[in-house]
Amino acid sequence: MNLRITIILLSIAASAAAANRSATVNGHKLTYELLGEGRPIVFLHGGGDSAAFSFPSQIDEFAVRHQVIAPEQTGHGHTPDIAGPLSYSQMAEDTAELLRQLNLTQVDVVGWSDGGNVGLMLAARHPALVRRLVVSGANFSPSGIDPKDLKELEASSPLEIMDEAERTEYAALTPDGAAHIPVIGGKLKDLWLHHPTPDELSPAILRTIRARVMVMAGDHDVVPLAHTTELYRSLPNAELFILPGTSHHTFRTRPDWVNPVILAFLDSESVSKPNQTPEPAATPITAPAGQEPRRP
Repeated sequence: MNLRITIILLSIAASAAAANRSATVNGHKLTYELLGEGRPIVFLHGGGDSAAFSFPSQIDEFAVRHQVIAPEQTGHGHTPDIAGPLSYSQMAEDTAELLRQLNLTQVDVVGWSDGGNVGLMLAARHPALVRRLVVSGANFSPSGIDPKDLKELEASSPLEIMDEAERTEYAALTPDGAAHIPVIGGKLKDLWLHHPTPDELSPAILRTIRARVMVMAGDHDVVPLAHTTELYRSLPNAELFILPGTSHHTFRTRPDWVNPVILAFLDSESVSKPNQTPEPAATPITAPAGQEPRRP
């Protein structure tokens, strides 16, 4: 069976079994997973994906030792779309509001692709919410996409923005129905072609982030190594992890590499630079009344 199809079938099964919860944030619905116990980790998925599709080998494994919160942004996974374009700014603010409602501060955040962009914005705009941050395949401007991939994106129709596996997953999970695929595809295309804007992310904004950050990418990522390196060098307190022989899909294809490295990074002693204060302890949460903080 094709690897991508296998992954999508497993992610659909995982999503169907997940204890999906929902909250009203900034006037609209946001679904999320909440499972495990321990220091909280927030997983932020990639564009067009559900949480389970972006992190098929991470959510359950990390929940053995940590409390995992995995929101699904507007128009993604189980969360319905709303009027207007997709926005990294809105995703960051929705995530921040969810964490406030769950009474969480100083969480660890792991973001892939679009989720990495959102994680960086969250750390810059809401420093009290983020203790440490791991991003993979993030870009601080549209110029951070490989020119060949950018040209293919420009030529793609809204229906072609997601591949067959992603369309299958989207149709299986979204409350908006399969007919909404071209709509969300058009919104994703606009997002990737025009965002992040300079007021969302830039080297200057990255320099304001005080959380300790691990910057990851594949050496054959859609985000060129030069852009990833510039992102890394713009952060005051960062580490760089480039995976050899690896594409943009670091979490899906290299879990045996990334999982132990990320866990070691999150569990290691704090390394504070001048003018930085020691990292405060995270505040674990309990599930809402009547709900268990684990999958059934």
